[in-house]
Amino acid sequence: MDNLIQTLAISAIPILFAITLHEAAHGYVARHFGDPTAWQLGRISLNPLRHIDPVGTILVPAMILLFSGGGLMFGWAKPVPVNFGRLRRPKQDMFWVAAAGPAANLFMALCWALVLKIVTGPGEEGYALALAEMARVGISVNGVLMILNLLPLPPLDGGRIMVSLLPLKASMKFAELERYGMIILLALLFTHVLDLLLRPPLALYLALIKTLFGF
Repeated sequence: MDNLIQTLAISAIPILFAITLHEAAHGYVARHFGDPTAWQLGRISLNPLRHIDPVGTILVPAMILLFSGGGLMFGWAKPVPVNFGRLRRPKQDMFWVAAAGPAANLFMALCWALVLKIVTGPGEEGYALALAEMARVGISVNGVLMILNLLPLPPLDGGRIMVSLLPLKASMKFAELERYGMIILLALLFTHVLDLLLRPPLALYLALIKTLFGF
């Protein structure tokens, strides 16, 4: 029990910020391109409490963390409302709004990698060990969420990016997948196909992080 509590305590901050700041980034970029909906509702905030979904942000990640032995992480925050019709160039600007979430995860991963680089070394102990483990979780979770959200499946960010890039007629057809998107995603998750899809790019991502920071 002590180990479980310790694992949750160390993992809570990086998981919470990975999920919630991903959503805040969508709202910030949407505002930049002309849609103030998220800003008007107070959702462009670094306060995680504004983005927490009790099930997706807390319960699901905690259960996966406890019962998967630190395996593939999955979770979500309350989606930031974006009215694509209010963007100045809806189809083109959708690309940047969608890409903002994964970009935020990449930025956080690099920040956690820098923290890990700073605190690891000969004789590390006490708080440094805990901070190093927190940084490792941050690198892993942000990588998984970035790669997961880049899958070309609406309503994931990768799906919206595809809608933005495809010709108009094809993009409208592709966007119709959104009504089935979560069902498809959950089916991939529970059949472990999602795991198979994510592991190769995740391994490449971790290798690049290690190379970049000299771990």
